[in-house]
Amino acid sequence: MDIAEVAKRSGVPASALRFYEEKGLIRSVGRQGLRRRYDPGVLDRLALIALGRAAGFSLDEIGRMFGSDGRPRIDRRMLADKAEQLDGTIRMLVAMRRGLRHAAVCPAPSHMECPTFRRLLSAAAGGAIGKRGRKAPGFIATSGTRRGRPSRAARAKA
Repeated sequence: MDIAEVAKRSGVPASALRFYEEKGLIRSVGRQGLRRRYDPGVLDRLALIALGRAAGFSLDEIGRMFGSDGRPRIDRRMLADKAEQLDGTIRMLVAMRRGLRHAAVCPAPSHMECPTFRRLLSAAAGGAIGKRGRKAPGFIATSGTRRGRPSRAARAKA
């Protein structure tokens, strides 16, 4: 297949295909005129690259998932480690969502008077929000919210 067909079938732009080739993630099998040609197996490699990127692997990490013969040789420990990182990110995002939902319906006169919102600000200022591999900040676990709504106890205090 030439580069245009690979781009069309994979949805990966030709510029990205050339970049992946420079990084050693894919290999062309030759040229037809000025166009690179690829083996049909390149589509599987591109699918694996897309999956790796979606999971948050760097291109260097993805490159290590292929043996010298070009066949996938995926380190299971690396997969388990990435799954753990994703679990941490998910916990952080769920906590963030809960905090934002609480702030959206908080009965406090201003967000700056809401203890939950203040903990959210504190976590953001301390760098706990948005950094990979960090545990979810504890500002939600004790926030008195449930599914983004103030709990009865929190409403009673207000």
